[in-house]
Amino acid sequence: MIKEVIVVEGKDDITAVKAAVDAEVIATNGFGYKREFIETLKSLSERRGIIILTDPDYAGEQIRRDLSKHIKNCKHAFLPQGKAIKKDDIGVENATKEDIIQAINKARPSKIEKQILFSKEDLVEFGLSGGSDSRQRRDTLGHILGIGYGNAKQFLNRLNNFGVTREEFVKAIERIDLDGKQ
Repeated sequence: MIKEVIVVEGKDDITAVKAAVDAEVIATNGFGYKREFIETLKSLSERRGIIILTDPDYAGEQIRRDLSKHIKNCKHAFLPQGKAIKKDDIGVENATKEDIIQAINKARPSKIEKQILFSKEDLVEFGLSGGSDSRQRRDTLGHILGIGYGNAKQFLNRLNNFGVTREEFVKAIERIDLDGKQ
């Protein structure tokens, strides 16, 4: 059983996650949660820890950001949009068991102490910003590193806040470049 409580958006997400892993799962029910819900999550975070696994869309990112603002010691799990879509519907409930397991296994804590290992120059140098395929490279790299997709600014923030090391970054870039040449 997974120690942390997994936070998702809705009932269908709970069903999908519970089908993939043995864990306690709680739903925000969208953005309509109240202060008591935040307090419950804070308590759970202190006792067991929480993993936030929201839908890979704008609303899911807003919920993730809001919860992270209130709960400092949570982990983040991300599903790429391509792994969570069915008939134009994006959501955790559409992901396979394997993809949910992989996302949870790659969950990363958000760092309280910000470290600046990566810069805008790194994004440009490694083709993650300013290039015609930068969006796709960020998406692929975010999947490999388990930090999700973001625009260049969000992606840089995630690289610096989610404990990504320079070594794992370079290995992931090499993997993308190698896969692209095949």
